[in-house]
Amino acid sequence: MDFALSPLAESLLARLRAFLIEEVEPVEAEVLATRARTCAGADWVQWRDSPLVAGLQAKARAAGLWNLFLADPALGAGLGTLDYAPLAEAMGWNALAPEIFNCNAPDSGNMEVLLHHGTPEQKERWLRPLLAGEIRSAFCMSEPGVASSDPTNLAATLTFEGDELVLEGRKWWATGLGHPHCEIGLFVGVSDPDAGRHHRHSLALVPLDSPGVRIVRMLPCLGEFDPPAGHGEVEFDRVRVPRANLIGEPGQGFTIAQGRLGPGRVHHCMRAIGAAERALALMVRRSRERTAFGKPLADLGGNRERIGELRIAIDGARLQVLHAAWKLDQAGSRGARGEISAIKVVVPAMLQRVADEAIQLFGGAGLTNDLPLTACFAMARALRIADGPDAVHRDLIAKLELRKYDPPAAGHAKA
Repeated sequence: MDFALSPLAESLLARLRAFLIEEVEPVEAEVLATRARTCAGADWVQWRDSPLVAGLQAKARAAGLWNLFLADPALGAGLGTLDYAPLAEAMGWNALAPEIFNCNAPDSGNMEVLLHHGTPEQKERWLRPLLAGEIRSAFCMSEPGVASSDPTNLAATLTFEGDELVLEGRKWWATGLGHPHCEIGLFVGVSDPDAGRHHRHSLALVPLDSPGVRIVRMLPCLGEFDPPAGHGEVEFDRVRVPRANLIGEPGQGFTIAQGRLGPGRVHHCMRAIGAAERALALMVRRSRERTAFGKPLADLGGNRERIGELRIAIDGARLQVLHAAWKLDQAGSRGARGEISAIKVVVPAMLQRVADEAIQLFGGAGLTNDLPLTACFAMARALRIADGPDAVHRDLIAKLELRKYDPPAAGHAKA
């Protein structure tokens, strides 16, 4: 296997890093402060974003740093998963970056779904403005009333009535729901309760201004509402949309939803590695500049060993993600299931450890929002549940490992 970047990816990565240093980092603190002032609390209706964000997006698009995640060269950068991975890591260094380059979740996954499964009409109505960054979207899958770690438990319904789809149920942790430009949701619902476990669900596009859609509340994650996008709980009370809003065929909802998760998990993990690199850099600088008991912090309490262990952990996690990305490009999501599950366990745990150690070294300052460390810790802890909890991924890895040692079939054994 070869993890070397293509010349195109190398060029884009260099330009991306330069843009982050020259354009994004100088205004990061101001944008985050504006979000804290204008988007504080659960009153999501009043959330607004800094006008600086739109300006940065316009500059990024003009610079050709737009929709970098899309493998379709006509619509995005034309990169495979392995080539895109280092770009995702670079974006993970700064919390603003994914949205600045139109590579943020859940929009990136929703755009992939529409690109591969949408009708021409759906692409024109919803994919085009998403690609342009004119609107935002949400993915409505998890539910408060069932264990959504097993998607076949989902109970919200999607029924067919003539030329309409009728949606009923309550969803939560719908990321992006509070964004002032969020206009469309992708809804997963049971359309045939008598079908096989993986063919019971269908997927539909739901304009959020449809009658019967009610955003119940925005959900805090470890006390933060993550404005301006946020994560919300939303009720669908017999919402009617045209049958033309169905994505794919009836019963394909589970398959389509799982397909969007493979590349998305790689993207999440590489951004998490970027966040870990930033946390470690802050920790190292602090350990050299701050003194206690007459010595730099680096020379106290085993901090050198901790820094060394964290470097090893980050580099090991990165190699594991690059291998998963390579496997995904070679064999698709199904062929890379074990590798993708492995990185979903390893990387968030690594980031949580790095963030925790950095917070500890900074002391009280590490617990404030003056530094990105608590945000890194929250990201890591949430990722251990999002896109499948650790236990589910470990179970899948174990199943695949045990299968390697299945006894040979009787006929093959006799041969």
